[in-house]
Amino acid sequence: MKKKILRPALAAGVLALAVSGCTTTQRNVATGAGVGALAGAAIGSFSANAGWGALAGAGVGAVGGYIYSHR
Repeated sequence: MKKKILRPALAAGVLALAVSGCTTTQRNVATGAGVGALAGAAIGSFSANAGWGALAGAGVGAVGGYIYSHR
């Protein structure tokens, strides 16, 4: 039970440290990729392709984050 709580918290902490020294553009691209991957995995899981959905979602999200940064 403790591992189920500890792993996501540890991953969130590592991610927060990783983006702390980033520029705004890098942070927006990383955020877009993360959100896109989650959304893509959720949508892809309906057709038993969560991995491909996450990959496609991360790509689209990263591009969206980059475009958002340069608006």
